[in-house]
Amino acid sequence: MTARKPSKIKYWLLIAAALVLDQITKTAVLKNFEFAERLNILPGFFDLTLVFNTGAAFSFLAGAGGWQKYFFLALAAVISFYLARAIVKDNFGTWGKYGAAMIIGGAAGNVADRLIYGHVVDFLLFYWQSWYYPAFNVADSFICVGAALLVIDGFKHKKENSRPSENR
Repeated sequence: MTARKPSKIKYWLLIAAALVLDQITKTAVLKNFEFAERLNILPGFFDLTLVFNTGAAFSFLAGAGGWQKYFFLALAAVISFYLARAIVKDNFGTWGKYGAAMIIGGAAGNVADRLIYGHVVDFLLFYWQSWYYPAFNVADSFICVGAALLVIDGFKHKKENSRPSENR
């Protein structure tokens, strides 16, 4: 009798939850803010705002003339396909599978923006005195946390694989 593989449904649900949460928050900001409007939440530290990003992280390639939209759509599709395949084939440990799902969900949220609006909607702005972290969104947060989980999972697997086998 073969061992039954654990269900992957929790990873697909996490992808859907990331996408839905991202789109709900963006819709609320688009409905309630004018472009570049800011609402101070934590004085001297955090504001809600509405800005658009045609580029990638930190507005990378934002002024590239439009071709970058298709590049980032294709890149998100390729990476998401690779990560989904890795989840299905159990190429990651548990943390890695959660991380991969978070990246896919976040990428899907930003892809939806590019397809619907032609740019990504950002609204979370952290700053301190004259230092500003570029505005970002819930999808970006899922991508960053997911990437960290993948790195942790990679170190964990590397450590497990470097242990000498007791059966040698």
